[in-house]
Amino acid sequence: MSKLSGKIAVITGGNSGIGLATAKLFAQEGATVIVTGRRQAELEAAVAEIGHNAVGVQGDVSILADLDKLYAEVKAKFGHIDIVFANAGIAELSPIGAVTEAHFDKHFDINVKGLLFTVQKALPLLVDGASVILNSSIVNAKGFEGFGVYSATKAAVRSFARTWTVELKARKIRVNVVSPGPIETPIFDKMGLSVEQTDAMGTAMAGLVPLGRFGHPEEIAQAVLFLASSDSSYIAGIDLYIDGGIVAV
Repeated sequence: MSKLSGKIAVITGGNSGIGLATAKLFAQEGATVIVTGRRQAELEAAVAEIGHNAVGVQGDVSILADLDKLYAEVKAKFGHIDIVFANAGIAELSPIGAVTEAHFDKHFDINVKGLLFTVQKALPLLVDGASVILNSSIVNAKGFEGFGVYSATKAAVRSFARTWTVELKARKIRVNVVSPGPIETPIFDKMGLSVEQTDAMGTAMAGLVPLGRFGHPEEIAQAVLFLASSDSSYIAGIDLYIDGGIVAV
């Protein structure tokens, strides 16, 4: 039997990278997947790629009215939610001396505020025993030059999982975190770096990985599937590093 047969799953940032790979896997495993994205054309392409079990709702998680629109549509069409994968996020480099207020606000608005309200506004629709998965990063435990603000947002995500696990225990809602290491996703092309800088950073990061390579979005998706399914029924509040061994070694 499919691991998510009949489940309703919401995935933010589901139009590319880890979010898209996870949405495709969830659909293959029997779930109906509602994916969000900021760009309508990319969202429509993602929904077509996922297949008949997918619905796209355009929106920005940092805009609370967009989240209200998302959940109003989910409520009208499906009535409840079994799984939330709060995945949407951004990453841009800036050393401490160059951090601007705009850089700080952009990251915290999407990665922290957006994630918090993604989960909060889902609560009325979440069934008891639901699974909530938050996408953090290994930067919540490791220091990398230029990633100070981004790292702080991802440390906040990991902290949320501890608090929400306790707060939601009466409803048996499990909250867990996945923390990817270097993964081959479009996020590296959106950091504002030149091609040469991106290539150099990629080479340096791959050199830190004991397994000697970048991961693939599909490898993260498999871990998210595990945490979303009953296979992880006795797991709550964890931070699962999927990083080829960087943090552990």
